[in-house]
Amino acid sequence: MLLKDKNILVGVTGSIAIYKSLELIRLYIKAGANVKVIMTDGAKRFIAPLTFETISQSSVLDENTENWDKNSINNHIAIGKWADIFIIAPATANTINKLSNGIADNLLLQTALAYPRMKLLAPAANTNMIENPITKASLKMLALCNFQTISPISKELACRDVGNGAMTEVQDIFDATARELLQDSYWIDRKVVLNGGATIEKIDDVRFISNFSSGKMAGSLATALYYKGADVCLVGSSDFKVPSEVHIIKTTSASEMNSYLTDCIRVAKKGKLSNATLMDNSNVQLIQKKPYFFGVAAVSDYTPKYPQNGKLKKDDIGENWSLELKKNIDILANLPKEDIYTIGFKAEMDKANGKQNALSMLQNKKLDGVCLNILDNTNTFGSDTNTIEFLNSADSFIVSGEKLIISFELLENLQKVFNE
Repeated sequence: MLLKDKNILVGVTGSIAIYKSLELIRLYIKAGANVKVIMTDGAKRFIAPLTFETISQSSVLDENTENWDKNSINNHIAIGKWADIFIIAPATANTINKLSNGIADNLLLQTALAYPRMKLLAPAANTNMIENPITKASLKMLALCNFQTISPISKELACRDVGNGAMTEVQDIFDATARELLQDSYWIDRKVVLNGGATIEKIDDVRFISNFSSGKMAGSLATALYYKGADVCLVGSSDFKVPSEVHIIKTTSASEMNSYLTDCIRVAKKGKLSNATLMDNSNVQLIQKKPYFFGVAAVSDYTPKYPQNGKLKKDDIGENWSLELKKNIDILANLPKEDIYTIGFKAEMDKANGKQNALSMLQNKKLDGVCLNILDNTNTFGSDTNTIEFLNSADSFIVSGEKLIISFELLENLQKVFNE
C-alpha cells in the first residue's frame, strides 16, 4: 500500500493513448490511493466515463457533472483542494499549448489553472506536433509553473509515423507520481550509490563462478531511495526492477564492480551549486548532502586464478579438474569511505555467531553500519521478503517484511541514526 490514503487527480484528454490511463489508475488503486478523474469532451470520444468510474471507483468530473452543492467536491475548485497531486495523462499538444498560455476554456484546464501544487504532464501527440517549436516552448514555460513533464517516447505512433510523441510507459508515470508524493527532504538530491546481486567470475568464455543472490534487495532499496527523492546509481549484474530514472551500471566481476564503484563514489562526493548561489556570483559555494553507499551485492570471495579465453574442452581437462582460485578483491574494505556513509550488508547462515561476525565486519572494514541478514528455510536468496538487523557501534533495529516495505523502514531509521 505504497500510496495509501493519497488523493490523486487524473485528467484525461482526447488522445488514442487514453487507454493507458486505465492501467495507470489501476496501479494507483492497487497502491492504496484514492483516485478521481476529470475528462474533456474530446476524451469521451475515445472512452466512455463509465469505464473510468468503474476503474477509479468514483464518479467522473466533466462538463455535465460539475456540482456546486455545499458538500460536493465535484467541481474544478474543490477537487483541486482534495487532490495531493494532479496528473494529466495523456496530455495532447492542444492541452499543453493552452495550459502554457493560461487558457481555461474547459473544465480540465480550469482545474489546472486553479491547482497550486505540482502537476505532472504525460504528453501524447504526433511527432511533428510534439517537436513543433510552439509546443516545445510551451513545455519550457510550464516547467517554470509547477508542471513536471514526463517525456514521451519514440515508437510507431497510431498514425503510423515513427518518432517521438508516444505517451511514456504507465510504470514510469506511476514512479514519477510516487516520487513526488513520497519524497523526503533528507533524501532529496542526496547522491546514493549501491551495488547489488551476484558477481560473475569468469572461468572461461562459457563458465563462471557466482552465487544465488537475485539482486531483489538492492533493487527494492534503490526504488525506495528514488521515491524518497535521492539521486541513485545502482551497480551490478542483475536484471534490476527499478524506476527507469535510476542510473544502472552493468558489471560482471568483482574487479569491474570495484572500479565502477570507486568512480561513482568519487562523483557522488562532488558538490552541487544551489539555485540560490547560482543567482548570486558574490556568494558561490558548494552545497552537498553527505552521500551514502549501500554494499548490498553478494561478492564472490574467490575468483579463478587463470581465467581462459575460449571454451575449455573436457577432453583436455581429463577426469578430474583442479580449478585454482585466488582470493577476490574485498570491495567494502577497499572503497574510499571518507565523507560518505557506508552501509554494508552481510548474509549469514550461522545464527549463533552471525551477529558477532557482523560486528567484526563493522569494525574491520570501518563501516558506518551493517545490515545483518540471517538466511534460513524461510529467508533465502531470491525471496520477496527479508528480515534485517541494522547494527553499528551505537544503534540497532530490526525491520522485517516485503523487501520494498523494509527498504522504506530502513531509510526512515537511518535518518534518525545519522541525523544531520
